[in-house]
Amino acid sequence: MRVLHLVHQYLPEYVGGTELYTQAVANALAQAGHQTGVFYRRSADGRGLERRVEHGVPVWAAWAGSVSPRGRYLAIFGDRPVEQAFERAVDDFSPDLVHVQHLMGLPAQLLRLLRRRSIPYVVTLHDYWWICANAQLLTNYGGRICAGPRLWVNCGRCALARAGQDSLWPAAPTLAPLLAVRARLQRRALAQAARLIAPTSFVQAWHVSHGLPGEKTEVLPHGIERPDPPVSRTRADHPLRIACIGGLAWQKGVHVVVEAFERLAGPAELWVAGSETPDPAYAQQLRGLAGPRVRFLGGLSRAQVWACLAEVDVLAVPSLWYEAFSLIAHEAFLVGIPVIASRLGALAEVVHDDVDGLLVPPGDVGAWAAAFQRLTDEPSLLERLRAGVRAPLDMAQHVQRLCGVYERALAESGHPSGPRP
Repeated sequence: MRVLHLVHQYLPEYVGGTELYTQAVANALAQAGHQTGVFYRRSADGRGLERRVEHGVPVWAAWAGSVSPRGRYLAIFGDRPVEQAFERAVDDFSPDLVHVQHLMGLPAQLLRLLRRRSIPYVVTLHDYWWICANAQLLTNYGGRICAGPRLWVNCGRCALARAGQDSLWPAAPTLAPLLAVRARLQRRALAQAARLIAPTSFVQAWHVSHGLPGEKTEVLPHGIERPDPPVSRTRADHPLRIACIGGLAWQKGVHVVVEAFERLAGPAELWVAGSETPDPAYAQQLRGLAGPRVRFLGGLSRAQVWACLAEVDVLAVPSLWYEAFSLIAHEAFLVGIPVIASRLGALAEVVHDDVDGLLVPPGDVGAWAAAFQRLTDEPSLLERLRAGVRAPLDMAQHVQRLCGVYERALAESGHPSGPRP
């Protein structure tokens, strides 16, 4: 079949879980004999559409000016140059089906174009953006987990805080109508999707509880690409090594791990990996909290991530928001590494407490320190947790199941051409 992936941003300009997943799935579908392509928006001056081919997969990059936070939000209401570029890509590729990975910064009109042409689409719920304009369910005015829109007044306050105008919060109700229009566009787009895919049961349940059609929503965990060559874990005699790998951002909770680690008695090392560029002030704060046993590795390539995992004993995922899946936790499991994670969101579903890792209250520095101390004080704990690790779904297995979703979507939508080999 011919599947076009629609994503808000893509490699090499942006590297994140959604982008990596999209690339891996597109490549795996191509290797399985399907025709697959990718369309995304690039942030760049001017307007244009560029087509390139990566590993046999055509990739269309459209741009219509640099994308600001305000522009990323307003794009949902319309962006004619991007709409025209997408129409050209659809004409060129002629997909049977479009897999919407993310629509942030893209106009809802793209999906109306698909409906006009009777091209079904499926949507993967990589985060909470379809309901929360922040995507992560964290308030901009307090950094607290949000339960969702309350007549969109709280969303208005979030928008003001994001613009640095939290002192104007009494004006939040005036923004509610605009946010309500956005919500209607989003819900219509999801209601008209052929299928909705949630990477975890938590994500499925949360969205269904907020009005998404449960009969269309199914759980399919992301597949994990096996490293090539395979990772060979080192067995050198070294102190306990804890890794924290990912974005250096407040909501990732890296500061919690650094503070907790500094309370750990006994020989140990903490390796912190992540680019400092997005939030240099936060990175500087982390360095101020860290002692000499903490190593900052900077941003890592995919090969370097696997090399890092090969040399550590346990992975820490201290997120303060509702992770939807956690790619890095599953990658750790793939190489047999236990995970210590926040008992929050999908992480509480991914990590089985005292089986393949430990679950800790989010943000509780004392509890995190106690979890680290257990690894030092209980010599058998780490080996027992390693023995409990089970390999996650690999990419070939995932794509096989994903093709089943595509085929059901095509059949249920009555797509006239049907799936093509």
